[in-house]
Amino acid sequence: MLIASMNQKSFPNILVVMTQPDVANQVTTEKQSIVRISDQADQTIGYNFLAIDQLLPELQFNGVQALSVADVATLNQALEAAGFTPDLVADETPHIVVGYVQECVVHPNSDHMHVTQTQIAPDQTVQIVCGAANIAQGQKVIVATVGAVMPEGKIIWPGQLRGVQSDGMICAAREIGVEGAPAKGIMVLPDDWEVGQAVTADAVAALLK
Repeated sequence: MLIASMNQKSFPNILVVMTQPDVANQVTTEKQSIVRISDQADQTIGYNFLAIDQLLPELQFNGVQALSVADVATLNQALEAAGFTPDLVADETPHIVVGYVQECVVHPNSDHMHVTQTQIAPDQTVQIVCGAANIAQGQKVIVATVGAVMPEGKIIWPGQLRGVQSDGMICAAREIGVEGAPAKGIMVLPDDWEVGQAVTADAVAALLK
């Protein structure tokens, strides 16, 4: 995965790129205005491009940056020129999508959570733990897949909830930025919405009118 963001007020002219979750013990290496962050096993966690205006001058706004294949190629060229391995992979797939709950069972270590097998693409099903009371088998739902950046800035990473693996989040409408949506419960989508298609806050808001 690849998540890129900028905060011009706090870090002027720096593009932050993440490819893995942060870890406690990090190693940083700086070459030619690029800082590589890695773990103790030398796996890349991300990069800070310290003079991004020289590489991608069009990136001027704050927040998450939607990098194209060409943008990522430019960053990889800069990495190679600096002596790093050009290991960034472009990610243009949507991360807020329609999912289908194929299976929903009670969490073995919780009296309110459920463990679901949720299809997020025609050829991909993932396990997601969900705490909403209205989750059920057979629903079409909103899924924030691994790599999603939520409106408040939270990044969805693989993890565990009470000892059970969870690779994504089944969302309420409010969690994807729909103002005035119900505060409790996940959003159940119409049956004719296609699994894997991108979901926007505007499209969901239209359903609630």
